[in-house]
Amino acid sequence: MAPPPKTPSRHRSRSETKTPLTASMFGVNAAADASNPFIVPSRPSSPIKRATSSTLQVSHTLQRQASSGVIRKGGVESRLDVVSRDYVPPKSEKRSRSQPSRDTRDRFITTRDPADEVAATLDLMSLNPQSASPGHTARLAAATGVPLNRRVLAYHEPPPAASSDPLMAQARELARPLYARAGSAPAGSSGTTGKDRKISTFPYKILDAPGMIDDFYLNLISWSSQNIVAIALGNCAYIWKADTGEVTLVSEGPEDTHIASLDFSNDGQFLGIGYPSGAVELWDVESQSKLRTMSGHSAQVGCLSWHEHILSSGCQDGSIWHHDVRIARHKVMELLGHQGEVCGLKWRSDGELLASGGNDNVLNVWDGRLGDVGTASASARSAARWTKRNHTAAVKAVAWCPWQPSLLASGGGTSDATVHIWNTTTGARLHSLVTPAQISSIQWSPHRKEFMTTHGYPTNSIMVHSYPSMEKVAEIRDAHDSRVLFSALAPNGELVCTAAGDENLKFWKIWEAPKVKKSKEAKDSTALGRTNSGILSIR
Repeated sequence: MAPPPKTPSRHRSRSETKTPLTASMFGVNAAADASNPFIVPSRPSSPIKRATSSTLQVSHTLQRQASSGVIRKGGVESRLDVVSRDYVPPKSEKRSRSQPSRDTRDRFITTRDPADEVAATLDLMSLNPQSASPGHTARLAAATGVPLNRRVLAYHEPPPAASSDPLMAQARELARPLYARAGSAPAGSSGTTGKDRKISTFPYKILDAPGMIDDFYLNLISWSSQNIVAIALGNCAYIWKADTGEVTLVSEGPEDTHIASLDFSNDGQFLGIGYPSGAVELWDVESQSKLRTMSGHSAQVGCLSWHEHILSSGCQDGSIWHHDVRIARHKVMELLGHQGEVCGLKWRSDGELLASGGNDNVLNVWDGRLGDVGTASASARSAARWTKRNHTAAVKAVAWCPWQPSLLASGGGTSDATVHIWNTTTGARLHSLVTPAQISSIQWSPHRKEFMTTHGYPTNSIMVHSYPSMEKVAEIRDAHDSRVLFSALAPNGELVCTAAGDENLKFWKIWEAPKVKKSKEAKDSTALGRTNSGILSIR
């Protein structure tokens, strides 16, 4: 039997491309090409394999069987020493993370003796340690003007409180811009409460209002729930529709008289107008027609306020009448509680209470329940529930809080210039705020816990205050060229209309209503008007 062909040699010639990986894959001897950097010298053979190869001679038969993968049982090849596992290096001792270090000393703080540590602390507390230079310490004390053994911070009695005199407060407010830093903004040039809140100091719209009477005791503008503004100019009453910008003449009185007050009904369909003669007229807004004239007052009717079908009027003689516009005998009640002219009058939204302010510096809160004129029940209810005499000037500005009905705000005139917040349930005064000028009107925000005040001389400003902190949120100085006399709040609670003796009607965006998804028709119905720019003449 011919011997099997020999296995070809594993040493192959290198490729002409001289790929470095080819030589290292087949284990070419390093001596063959020492210049090739990729050829690594072969490792020495394992001691186990070396011992095995020296004890047994490999024959051609064994090679043939090994190449064919057959090992006979009991044969010579079964007595070969087989390597059953690889070489395992001895285990190195590893320390667990949870085990502490052998060296328990701190790397940063050396071990100190307690006595030495206390001594070192006392040395650090010394005002004049030995390590410091005496000359440097003396120079430092002379430069600062502080003796070495005197405390830098000391506790003494608090400084005296600022004077509560309103005239001194007004003088400080007027002198504050003189001490402002160069380049800083004036007090009225910004109205911010934070990064997300800004109030524009420029009016949203301006309307020309010629013939506006400059009288603190009158009430000449009103804004209805149908988004219509009524304004009295001389002896004429006009309405301006905010949706369309249309101006309409509603009433024209005699030339020798003027309109003293006006107010819309709650539904905005009727307009009440008061005259110096004591007459009160009722007009239909849609048809611009007069429905009736209710007479009886002996002097000027300077303020009006509606609740449903009851129109209340405040007279110059100090009396307040309730008119039921549905019946012929319109006078259903008379309230007597003022010694001077009634210049402020406002019903609460639920009709439970009525607030009135007069030129006698008195604020009265009345029961809203009505009785027949001349009866015992009517005379019992004609007494005021609460009478407040804290103001020192005429009380024209009165306003009920929309989100807390028991709160009532009142503001005084020039010599008072103070806002008082009252709890009409208990009669207690909750807060007081001194302002720099006379207060002509107050408006509460229906969306925020804030209220707005308008002022006369010397600031002619609009101020926004937070409640209950009473802090000033924003101020618009010189909002008008003359004192701001009247104000009215829009039905959406965002815009405020102000009027002054400078014959201008200005609209300011003071608050923002909560964002609610609305349809396009709803947005158009709540828009201020199509003529949003420029100055329009109301005539």
